[in-house]
Amino acid sequence: MTGVTAPARWATRSRWPPGLGLAALTAVVGLGLGSLGALLWQARGVHPAALWQEPWLAAVLRFTLWQATLSTLLAVGLAVPVALALARRPRFPGRALLLRAMELSLVLPTLIGLFGLVAVHGRRGWAAPLWEWLAGSESGYLYGLSGIVLAHVFYNLPLSARLMLQALETAPAAHWRLASQLGLTRMALWRTLEWPRLKPLLPRLAALVFTLCFTSFAIVMTLGGGPRSSTLEVALYQALKFDHDLALAALLALTQLTICLSLWLLALSRGGTPSLVVGSVSLPAGGRWRRRDAAGVSRATDAVWLTALAALLLPPLAAVVLAGLAGLPDLPRQASLWPAAGRSLVMALGAALGALALALALLVGSRWLRARRRGAAALLMEGGGQLILVIPSLVLGTGLFLLLRPTLGSGWQGYGLVVLVNAFMALPFAMQVIRGALPGLSAPEERLADQFGIRGRPRLRWLVWPRLRRPLALALAYAMTLSLGDFSVIALFGSPSAPTLPMLLYQQLGGYRWQGAAATALLLLALVVLVFVLLGLLTRRTPRYPWNRFAREERHARVP
Repeated sequence: MTGVTAPARWATRSRWPPGLGLAALTAVVGLGLGSLGALLWQARGVHPAALWQEPWLAAVLRFTLWQATLSTLLAVGLAVPVALALARRPRFPGRALLLRAMELSLVLPTLIGLFGLVAVHGRRGWAAPLWEWLAGSESGYLYGLSGIVLAHVFYNLPLSARLMLQALETAPAAHWRLASQLGLTRMALWRTLEWPRLKPLLPRLAALVFTLCFTSFAIVMTLGGGPRSSTLEVALYQALKFDHDLALAALLALTQLTICLSLWLLALSRGGTPSLVVGSVSLPAGGRWRRRDAAGVSRATDAVWLTALAALLLPPLAAVVLAGLAGLPDLPRQASLWPAAGRSLVMALGAALGALALALALLVGSRWLRARRRGAAALLMEGGGQLILVIPSLVLGTGLFLLLRPTLGSGWQGYGLVVLVNAFMALPFAMQVIRGALPGLSAPEERLADQFGIRGRPRLRWLVWPRLRRPLALALAYAMTLSLGDFSVIALFGSPSAPTLPMLLYQQLGGYRWQGAAATALLLLALVVLVFVLLGLLTRRTPRYPWNRFAREERHARVP
């Protein structure tokens, strides 16, 4: 098998990867197409012209498009100077903390961010006195269109800037060294080094942010302020949950899907694929060399952008922690808190394990097909897991509800559907984490293992598992935290008498139980952090021969 890479030989000899990959692809595509088929079946009696002929539906569609477009322009547009400022300033006090806070935007539960935004920007929030002093009126900008856009920018600007910074850091050090030697100006650096790195990223990043804003549910439900600020997602929820108008719900879901799918098809034809998860914090290559654009006016402008980012991101997070600490005495009186926490953890673990199994099956099957030189089939199998990005969770849940409605009961069956939908929605993020680490034996290691007869379970234990342990833990953590913070699907299929933590937090905020909501938000945030910390500790590499480590430490200690 000369000329074939080690992963290819491993995939070719195995017999189970194609079967598992095909089964996972069938499950993903089958449930997706089945839910869409159920939507099409229910939408037969509704004419699409009702979207612009009915005044209320037309107003909902216009507002949804307007708030998503405005939020995307602000989040992605403002992320460009923020990312450039971070790239120009590789060292300043608090940079690592700021980057960690930016990375939280992907997994931070929506209702926790909303709690912090209300604590800072609400009518009685931290910023209310400053607003009253500047505007001379009561602070009310958090509700309505301005509040929705502010919340979307709070979530998506840090994520966009972090992904842009990650793209900027991929520029080779030789390029920055040459730019320093040539003395390139700020505009020349932008044209030759920075813009070529950002340009392939922008189309799909904009599509991702637009989809997140277009399908936003909890933010609009909390900060909408009335029917004038309703979106398609909220209208779909109302039609299905309260009006029981299945035909209207199907029409709204298909409208959402058509718009998101059209945008993604346009974005897929342009630019590169942005990573959905950020890498580890590293020193940008440009930071080792003197940059002419880092002096002069750039010092002041970069300081302004970074200060504005910190003012947007850090106060709501600090408000959640401080309010939660103040609400700790209220914990013993919350009888429903701990059952909700246990329910959330069990459902999140189930969804995460399902997403992990599907991701592994699709990626392993894709590599098996690629080893057999079936590139088109491999791309189809791997792309099947990414197609979930264009199907909003409420659309998928609505279709599955309509598909299973004759036999779907209540209670645990509804929660089972929530776990299934959350597993599908976390699948792209799990695949993104695992893709780069599966499986990585070099050709010499492969030959040596063959010579020693290391095959089957021993090879998996000693050679493959050490390379997959950390990526699998990170993928499991991402999937669990995304499921922990879910509110849209649980609001549709969950029971108010047996809530999860996000639903309980929403009930407490709606009932103005501030102390209880603060404790619930802090507990939910602590669970998110705890999941990442515990999975990181459990998968930490331990020294195979501890005495060697102690001997090295002692030897280095004796060196003068």
